[in-house]
Formats: sequence, structure tokens, C-alpha cells
Amino acid sequence: MPTPHNNAKKGDIAKTVLMPGDPLRARFIAENYLEAPVCYNEVRGMLGFTGTYKGVPVSVQGSGMGMPSIGIYSWELFNEYDVENIIRVGTAGSIADNVSLRDVVIGMSASTNSAYASQYRLPGTYAPTASWKLLSAAVKSAEEQRSRFHVGNILSSDTFYDDANSLADWQKMGVLAIEMEAAALYMNAARAGKNALCILTVSDCPLKGESTTAEERQTTFRSMMEIALETAIKVK
Repeated sequence: MPTPHNNAKKGDIAKTVLMPGDPLRARFIAENYLEAPVCYNEVRGMLGFTGTYKGVPVSVQGSGMGMPSIGIYSWELFNEYDVENIIRVGTAGSIADNVSLRDVVIGMSASTNSAYASQYRLPGTYAPTASWKLLSAAVKSAEEQRSRFHVGNILSSDTFYDDANSLADWQKMGVLAIEMEAAALYMNAARAGKNALCILTVSDCPLKGESTTAEERQTTFRSMMEIALETAIKVK
């Protein structure tokens, strides 16, 4: 049945979904990589498509920006549409000195300044972690493509404009890059007993003052997209 945020019917969405924040990136992936893509969702402009990649059914859908938004869309995909795997494909800001513009970062874990985990009433601090099934497949795919990539801890932040100017503090703890969605995705997957992974392309280096253009962020980060698609067929 459709949800308040998704027009799809049961069976319209594949078991594995690639989830960029930008719905236009979802359309770009569908049009450039999927065979016979069909649009299953246009509610609130959050485009979703299903097609095949190398014969394997794959869906791609936008999540919007921030943990509340991906929290809604990923919860519905896991719990209402029987999706098993969600791979976030997004952009990030580099924090670590050795992570450069256009590098790929695979999020093994996701630190956060969000209170998203408070809903679970846990007597401690939860550590959002990627699914090994997806993580190991993504590393193998990245190695096969000879991509420049890093695996480690990322930061999912509730703030884009950070008045505390805290990136240097996170850098001291070995965090590779900052983004805004992975921690909520990892928590939703854990709660549903499903699989999640975040694969990112570095779009800017705030500590170095470097950045890419909006058009580049939407259409040219192909290495990340191809790693995610190859991961999808490895875990079919």
C-alpha cells in the first residue's frame, strides 16, 4: 500500500535500493545505469525508480537532506516495502587530512551529534554501524575498480552551518568526513533487522577551503555510483 510519502505499491521496489539525498541524482542514476527504469514515486518530488543493473533488479530513490528525512524514507522502505538493503550514495565534506576532493569514503560507522537514538530508550550511547554484508562487498567493488577510497568513521551532523565550528575536534578522533544522513539510516536498519551502508564522494574540504560545483555533485560522481551498483549485484 502507498504511504504518505511514497506512491509505490508492494512489488514496485527492489530488495536493494540506492538512496542519494538529491532526487535528481536518483534520476541520473536511473537514466544512465538502469535498464528499463520505471518511476514509482513522485510524491514531494522525491523521485524513485526501479530497473535492472546487469540483470539484477535495483531501485534508486532520493532521501532528501538530513536525518529526519532519510529516517522517514528508509523506515518506510524497510518496514512497508520489504526492502532488505539500502545503500546511501551521497556527498561529504572531508575532515581527515588524507581524504581529498572526489575521494570515495565508505562509512564503517557513523558518529553523530543527533538525538535520533533517544527514541530507542537505550541506557547508554548507541554506535550506528554499517552492515558487514554490504561493507565487505563495497570494499571489494572499490578495489576491483581501483578507486581511491577510505573506510572508517564518518560524522552524521544535524547542522550544516555549525556555530560551534567543531570539525577540528572530530578530526582529532579520526573521523574521515562529515555528512547528514548515515547515522539515522544505520539505526533504522538495525531496528528493522535489515542492511545499510553509506558510500560518499568528497564534494568539499571545509578545513582546506576546497569544493566542487553543484552540477558536479549531481552528475559526475560516477565512481561512487558504480561501487554501489556493483555492491548491489554482489548481495542480490
